[in-house]
Amino acid sequence: MSAVLAAVPAPREADGENWGVWLNGQLDEQWRRGEWDPATHVFSGSVDNPLTAAHPCRVLRCPATVESFNSYCSGCAHDRRKQGNPPDFASTHQPGARHGNQHGGVNRGIGKTQFTLAPVTETVRAEILYALQQRDQLDVILVPGRIRSLVPHLPTGLGSLLDLGTGFPETLDNNLRGALRGLLDQLAWARSQYESSDPTADDVWECRLVGLIAGKRREYRATSGTIDFTVLQQTWLREIAKEYGRQARPTVLELRAIVQAAAIASAALATRPCGQTPARLQLADMSAVVDAFRTAHNPKTGKLYGSHHRRALLGHWRRFLDHARLLGLMDQVPGAFALSPAFHQMEDPEEDADDDLGRAIPEHVIAQLDEHLHLIGTSYERKGWTADDYAQMYAAYYRIVRDTGRRPEEAARLRRDCLQRVDGKPTLIYDNLKRRRYGRRLPITEDTARHIDAWEKKLQALPVRAVAQQWLFPPPGQNRTRRGHMSAHHFSAKIFRTWVDRIPVLLGEGLDDQGNPVPCDRTETTVYGLRHAYAQRHADAGVPVDHLRELMDHREIDTTMGYFKVSLERKRKAVETVARLTVDRHGKPRGYSDALAYEGQTVAVPYGGCSEPSNVKAGGQHCRIRFQCAGCDFYRPDPSYLPALQQQVAELRADKEAALVMGAADWVIRNFDDQITGYNKALNQMRRTLAALPEPERTAVEDAARELRKARSAAAFIPVDGLTTRSARDQH
Repeated sequence: MSAVLAAVPAPREADGENWGVWLNGQLDEQWRRGEWDPATHVFSGSVDNPLTAAHPCRVLRCPATVESFNSYCSGCAHDRRKQGNPPDFASTHQPGARHGNQHGGVNRGIGKTQFTLAPVTETVRAEILYALQQRDQLDVILVPGRIRSLVPHLPTGLGSLLDLGTGFPETLDNNLRGALRGLLDQLAWARSQYESSDPTADDVWECRLVGLIAGKRREYRATSGTIDFTVLQQTWLREIAKEYGRQARPTVLELRAIVQAAAIASAALATRPCGQTPARLQLADMSAVVDAFRTAHNPKTGKLYGSHHRRALLGHWRRFLDHARLLGLMDQVPGAFALSPAFHQMEDPEEDADDDLGRAIPEHVIAQLDEHLHLIGTSYERKGWTADDYAQMYAAYYRIVRDTGRRPEEAARLRRDCLQRVDGKPTLIYDNLKRRRYGRRLPITEDTARHIDAWEKKLQALPVRAVAQQWLFPPPGQNRTRRGHMSAHHFSAKIFRTWVDRIPVLLGEGLDDQGNPVPCDRTETTVYGLRHAYAQRHADAGVPVDHLRELMDHREIDTTMGYFKVSLERKRKAVETVARLTVDRHGKPRGYSDALAYEGQTVAVPYGGCSEPSNVKAGGQHCRIRFQCAGCDFYRPDPSYLPALQQQVAELRADKEAALVMGAADWVIRNFDDQITGYNKALNQMRRTLAALPEPERTAVEDAARELRKARSAAAFIPVDGLTTRSARDQH
């Protein structure tokens, strides 16, 4: 607390009266008219105001108000203990005459949801009222008891709260320290406005004085912390960074990241001959800066930053330079001092091991989570919200992340009008926060749409504060209202983790040495794993990787490929299972007993394997009769191509109907018929073979087929519900 108070500029003695007059001019005279009485300087909390910690006593017939929801006043609590805590106490107890708001507050005659500012000076009264009004705009709950307890600790005749300095009593508990800190944060901002001082003039900025937004997902003015520009050794670079902060007005988190990146560049430039002379900087100096990012270390641990973090830091440096040039802040720096795509590429992130299957939650684990969805929730309750209401909200959020694969933060920021219909099909409207792409559209299933509709209808009947009206998932509790919506971290770290740990039995994959199911590693079951599972689920179904990239809202296919993997061992076992069921174009068995022969003598093409030597050698890119596999003796389909064959037959039939309508030549129609007949031979034979297999063996073949389709996802052509896939002819 001492450091907090020391950072606040105390008002000059000569203008203390003017400071109070200025503050009074900033006050809203209509503030909380039903609670604040300006004539008596008494505040009486109303149970009808959601921004006031005032609630009716849990006893139905008691007129008292209390600070905590669903709790007893001190009188009723005493009577309840005296009667042995009967279960029907709240509904049957008849309070005595002494039950009201006179329950021993700090000031006699002031109830627990009241406070008076009569004992303090006029300036201090204006300061407290101003701070409380500013906190109202941030949707922060006013706890009357905190102010009521704080007032008696203020020195008699105190001219201003800012006069306390570092001499404030250290005997205050944490709650009162927090209350005072909240008031001082607002007063510090007001003081800088009153003095018309420039809080950005120094090399260390007080965030609460500068007025920057806390972060892109913390849409309120920062009230704590500092930004230290002294880590930039060059005066010219330090001044550019400060001016960038003044003009661009980034969030506090963004500006700190830019300063961190600039500090790495600054250390590199300090070793260069022209580091202190910006007019002489050249490409070689920028190359030295990029080398510094490649070897950037964490100053706390001394360890090399991860490749992703180093690339992110370089990205902050690049954006800083681009904006600084755009704003005219680097006119004195030669254009040669710039990042070049040809010379300044960072290395790729470390590749995962072949057998690393990513962080996807297995489907059978998700099925177990679904079975125990009734266990999700919390015992917390709030005005108008029961524990069941919160449980329904958390269940809806889980289903959306599970079914749509959106990032947890993106799902938490869904708006109430996020569900729309395009051509009669449900579509989710969301914001890609990571890449700053807003108003994105994602086709979803009718089942997911029903869950969203059900929760939205439920939400309409629940009381929601004004700041959270637009969001599908309002923030729980009274301390998370400034965000406006539920925090994804709150759900992941508390609700989801508690729910997973609450499930009695959660089985993983495989068996132990005794043949018993292996328990699932619950620490690996995370909310973000549902996004990986979404990608894995679509890859298993054979969704083309370019479609999956669009579904995941990635820019690069390589990023999408990192969300699902097939290990070499699993692929080898899948090949061994499926290869023996290979047929030719006539439907006759042409199985491979050796997995190496299957992979070495065939190449994957859209509708099956191809064994033509020159095409195998060319990786499937040297076929003279492309897309007419049904008429080729080298055609070798296996059960992993069943969905692709079904898709092809359906498309050929549709094309034939279109050709008939167009009055195409007879030989065109015959070509369609011959291809349909040819593909059906292989298709029907594989169906009969699978139907004749025992169920365990048939299941093993189907699982192996999914593994192979996953490995060939870039060349698969499988329709997905709610999506329109391109035909093979469009993709080649």
